[in-house]
Amino acid sequence: MKEFHGISASPGIVISKAFLYNEESFSVPRYSIEPGDTEGELIRYHKAIQAASDELSDLKKKITREYSQEEARFLDSHILMLHDPMFKDQVFEKLEKELINIEWIVQSVIQDYVEKLNNSRDVYLKERSMDMDDVSKRIISNLLMRKRKSLADLEMEVIVVTPDLLPSDTLLMNKWMVKGIVMDAGGRTSHTAILARSFGIPAILGLRHITGEVRDGDVLIIDGLKGIVFVNPDEETLKRYKKKKQEYLKRESELFNLGNLPSETRDGKLISLKANIEVAEELDSVHAYNAAGIGLFRSEFLVMQSGQEKDEELQFSAYKKVLEGMNGLPVTIRTLDVGGDKLINEIAQKNEKNPLLGWRAIRFCLESIDIFKIQLRAILRASVFGSVKIMFPMISGIEEFEKALKVLKSVKKELTAEGIAFADEIPVGCMIEVPSAALTSDILARKADFFSIGTNDLIQYTIAVDRGNEKITSMYEPFHPAVLRLIRIVVENAHNAGIPVGMCGEMAGDPLAAVILLGLGLDELSMSAFSIPEIKRIIRSTTILESEEFLGTLMDMKSFIDIDRYVREWMEEKFEFITG
Repeated sequence: MKEFHGISASPGIVISKAFLYNEESFSVPRYSIEPGDTEGELIRYHKAIQAASDELSDLKKKITREYSQEEARFLDSHILMLHDPMFKDQVFEKLEKELINIEWIVQSVIQDYVEKLNNSRDVYLKERSMDMDDVSKRIISNLLMRKRKSLADLEMEVIVVTPDLLPSDTLLMNKWMVKGIVMDAGGRTSHTAILARSFGIPAILGLRHITGEVRDGDVLIIDGLKGIVFVNPDEETLKRYKKKKQEYLKRESELFNLGNLPSETRDGKLISLKANIEVAEELDSVHAYNAAGIGLFRSEFLVMQSGQEKDEELQFSAYKKVLEGMNGLPVTIRTLDVGGDKLINEIAQKNEKNPLLGWRAIRFCLESIDIFKIQLRAILRASVFGSVKIMFPMISGIEEFEKALKVLKSVKKELTAEGIAFADEIPVGCMIEVPSAALTSDILARKADFFSIGTNDLIQYTIAVDRGNEKITSMYEPFHPAVLRLIRIVVENAHNAGIPVGMCGEMAGDPLAAVILLGLGLDELSMSAFSIPEIKRIIRSTTILESEEFLGTLMDMKSFIDIDRYVREWMEEKFEFITG
C-alpha cells in the first residue's frame, strides 16, 4: 500500500479502480529525412493542422451546445495557435535546417515554447503552456494517425489519474463514470477543481508524481476530506474506509436534509449563508446546497481563463447568465482581483519583486481605467437581469474607495448617455483584507453599503506570513489574537454605521471557526457551496449568547496556540463530527 498527500479540491470518499489518463505517455518517432522529402513532410503538416482545426471546431460546437458559448471560448486560442504564422515559420525553418521528420520538429518547437513559459513565475503564462501542449498533441496525433483517448467514452466507474486535465477534458468527460479525480498538478482554484466541485466529484490535486506510481486497474481510495490517496490499500485500510464512506454518505444525507431549514441560531439570529463561485457552471451546486445567494463571484477567473479582459461582451454574457440563474437572489461581483499569483497579460509583463504587495486588485484597476470601465459596464448592463452588488477588492483606505466610486459614477453617466439601461439601486461595498482598511473601517463605513472580510489576505498581511510558503505554513493562523481583534473592530464599526458585514474568505467555511464568527457578530458568511450544510448545522445547534461567552474566553487568551487548542477541544466535545 502507498499513501500520498495532496490538495483537497473537492470533498468526498471514493473507492474505485484507477484509469490512467496520460496523454504524455505516447512516444514521438525521430528519424532523418532527405532534402527532397521536406515537401512531403510539409503536406503532411498542413493536413494535420487542418484535421486538428476541424476537431477543435467540432469540440467548440459541442461545448457550446452542452454548456455555453463563453465556456467554449478558450478553444479560440487553440485554433489561433494552430494557424499562427510565427509558429509555422519556426517549424518550416527547423525542418529544412535539421532534416528530421515533421512530428519531431513540431514537438521540438512546442517544447521550446512550453519550457520558456513554465520557467515563468506567473500563473497566466503557465496556463498558456498547457494550451500549447494540448495543441502540440493534437497535431502530432493526427500526423501519427493516432486516436486520442477520450474521457467521454468511459464505460465503467473509475478514478481518473492524470498529470493534468484541460478544461475540455473535464467538461466532456462521462461524469456518470468518473467517480474521482487524482492529479499531479493543480490547486483549489484550478479549472479542474472548480468543475469537480460543481459536478460533485471528489478530487485531490497537486500530488506531483502520482501518475508514475499508479497503473491501470489499481484499487484507489480518495479521501477528499483530508487530501489523501491510498494506492492498493491493505485489507484493514479498505475495511476502515468502506465504513468511513458509509458514515460520510449518511452524514451528508442528514446535512442535506437541513437544506430548506433557515440558518438560524436557537435564539433566533438569522445568518445568511451564501456561496463563492468562479464560473457559471457552479450554479447547480449553489442551488443544490440552498445558498441564500452568491457572496463572492471571483470575476478574475473569467478573464484569466480567456485572456480577454477587454472583451465587454464576454463578461456581460457571464454576469447575465449568473444573475438569471440565481432567480433574483443577490449576487456580489468582486471586480478584478488580479495580480499577486493571479496574472493577466497586462500584469504578466511586469517583473515585480513582491507582487502580493504590489500592483494588484483595485490598484491595477485604478491605473488600467480602460479595463476597469469595461468590467463595470458589463456588470451594470447585466444588473437588469437580477440582483447584483459590486465589491471592490484590496481597498487600503478611503482614498482608493472614493476613486473607485468616482469611476463607477462616470461609467453610469456614459451608459445613461448611450441610452443603455441598468439597475437604479446597486449596493457597492468593499473587501476588508488589509489591516489599514480594518483599522479605518469606521471611515470606510460612511461610504460603503456593506463590508466583506477577506480573511485569506487579512491573515497573511496581519501576521506577515506568505500562505504559499511551506516553511511557515504553521504560522498562518486564523485564530491569532490579532486577527480576531481586527475582525471585531470591523464588525463593530460596520454595525455602528448601520451596514451589514460578511466574510468570504476560507475562514467563513471552516467549521472550527463558525461559533467564533457568530460571537463576533458577522451577518453573512460566504463559502464553497458544499460547506454550507455543515456550517448551517452548527449555527442551528447553538445560541448567540453561547457563542459570545465562547468568544469572550478566547479573547482573554494571549497565545494563538492556546486558542487553537481550546477551540478544537470545545468544538469536538460539542460537535463530534468536526474534528473526528
